Order: sequence, then C-alpha cells, then structure tokens
Amino acid sequence: MAFRILAINPGSTSTKIAVYENKDELWRQNIEHSDEELGRSEKIGDQMLLRRDAVQKALRANNQPASGLSAIVGRGGMLPPVQAGGYVVNDCMRKRLQESEIGFHASNLGALVADELARPLGISAYIYDAVSADEMYEIAHITGMPEVIRQSFCHVLNAKATARKVAESQGRWYEDMNFIVAHMGGGISISAHEKGRIVDVITDDAGPFSPERSGSIPLRNIVAMCYSGEYNRKEMLRKLRGMGGIKAHLGVHDCREVEKMIKAGDEWAKKIYEAQAYQIAKGIGELAPVLSGKVDTIILTGGVAYSEMLTGMVKSRVEFIAPVNITPGENELESLALGALRILQGEEQAHEYRE
Repeated sequence: MAFRILAINPGSTSTKIAVYENKDELWRQNIEHSDEELGRSEKIGDQMLLRRDAVQKALRANNQPASGLSAIVGRGGMLPPVQAGGYVVNDCMRKRLQESEIGFHASNLGALVADELARPLGISAYIYDAVSADEMYEIAHITGMPEVIRQSFCHVLNAKATARKVAESQGRWYEDMNFIVAHMGGGISISAHEKGRIVDVITDDAGPFSPERSGSIPLRNIVAMCYSGEYNRKEMLRKLRGMGGIKAHLGVHDCREVEKMIKAGDEWAKKIYEAQAYQIAKGIGELAPVLSGKVDTIILTGGVAYSEMLTGMVKSRVEFIAPVNITPGENELESLALGALRILQGEEQAHEYRE
C-alpha cells in the first residue's frame, strides 16, 4: 500500500518540508521566513499560523492536494523527557508545547503545524524522535548538584536515522550495534548509542564549542560573569547560544568562511578551527567508556561534516577507538517521513502523550 507523508521541520528562520510516497521523496522545499514576518509573530501561536499558511501555499504550488496525504509528521519539540520513536499529536501535547516551561524552540512548531494541517483532513499528525527523547542510563542523569539533573537533549532525530543508515550499509541492524554519533551543526551534540538506545549524551552546552555556541565553559568563570554587573540574563544567554564559539572568536559562523580565512594565511582562524576539532574528538573519547570501549563505528554527521578539513582533524584523533564514518548533512525530513511510515505500516506503535 502506498502512503503519502508530509514531513515538516521548522527552523529559526525557515520551514523545510517534503512529501514522500513510502520511502521515495517526491519533492521538497525550503520555505524562508523574513525577519519582518517573524517580527510580527510575538507568540508561538502566531508563528504557527504563519508557517501553516506557508506550507499550504507550497503544497498548492507543487500540485500536492492535502487530501491525498496519509499522515503529517513534524519535528518533535522541547517536551519534558519522552520516549524515543513516534507520538500522536494530541491536545495535551499541543498545550504543553504552547506553554513550554523548558523554553521556546522552533522545533515546538513542528507538532503544532502538523496537527493544524492534519485535523481538517481527518488524518493523524505525529512527531518522531523528539529532541528531548530520553533513553539515558539512570546513572547518567546524576550530577554533583542534587538540584540539577542532566537532561537528554541532543540531535536525536538525525543521530538515530544516520546510525540506522550506517548499520544498514554494513548489512546489520541498528539495534545490534554500538555507535558514537557527533552531530555537528550550528550546535554540536554527541551521543552514545547502545543496541538501539541513546544511553548517554553530551549536549550542545556541555561539550565542544560550535560555530555559534560556546559549549562547556569553566563554571567559576560563568558565575563571575553573571555577577559582574556587565551582562544581563539575555546577554549571557546570547553569549552561550548564538554569539558564542567560532562566531565569538572570528566574527563569522560559516565554516566555509573560516576555511577561506585559513587558506588566506590567518593563523588565528586555523588555531580556533583546530580547537573546535580537538574538542569534538575529546567529546567522542569521553563517551567511549560509556560503551566500555565496545564501539562499532564513530559517525560524524550534520552540516559541518561536509568540511573535509574539520572531519579529517577529528578522525585523526579518534580512529584508534573505532572506524570513522562520515555522513554529512541533516537527513531530518527523510528521518521524520520514514519514522511515520513505520507507524503507518504497523512496524512501530505510536505513543500517546500524557502529562
């Protein structure tokens, strides 16, 4: 039976969409949202309507009647810890995402837009492998401050999907293998996968610095900055996310620009780029003991993995642990669609979200 699935992946300034028929991509589009449009949308509900309308317009432009869809799947948002896999979007989930106490993230719009489009059609809306999906060991949640519990926030969707692909390329099942996956994009997260579960993670604020994020910083320095009187809360958060990492050091966040600077002889740019690779490799090494050293493959993925210069530096430091596979890009639309397909074909059961 042929299932036609619309996948929706909202980003901070764009909404990526694609339509699949079973495993085959029929078309995709990256819908850009102007600063002016987004500036008029003060609430998450306003952005949801803006993006819904943009998706509907794209469907019409691509001669894809919404009535021909079997299901709609959106990127999972900043929910409290949930299980990996698929969830049906319900009223409880909508309310939680609209009133998120964890914080607003563009991914929150995935479920909301999917549901807004699906309800009039009488079809199901899903999310799949939400960023807060938690399969971590209980011991991995413990920190040195009883008031603080480590949370499992990482690029779950792309990390799991890429690991599945790598396992398949080796003629094996994801559920039978151990991986360490470094997702390298605007933010960098690293995850340890043991027999189909992400059992520990290094979040994008607790490990390597990235093109836009500061990563892990000695806490005494952060406390001193917070109480120095020089920065307010908003400014400190921007230094951690958006204005940190390579952006803070070099004034650019695009790794292609960094490599141009290096090729032009900029020694400081070279040093910063090497430091980022060094920290990524260190994070991969940090997770190897989680798997007792039994790592089948190390995977480098995400947009930054297109950089042969950076991946080469990382690979040279970690290939003693396990073979390194480089699968660049973010395969999130395909990952969403294939997850929904497994649910529609009865290979997986979608969870019901409850408080």
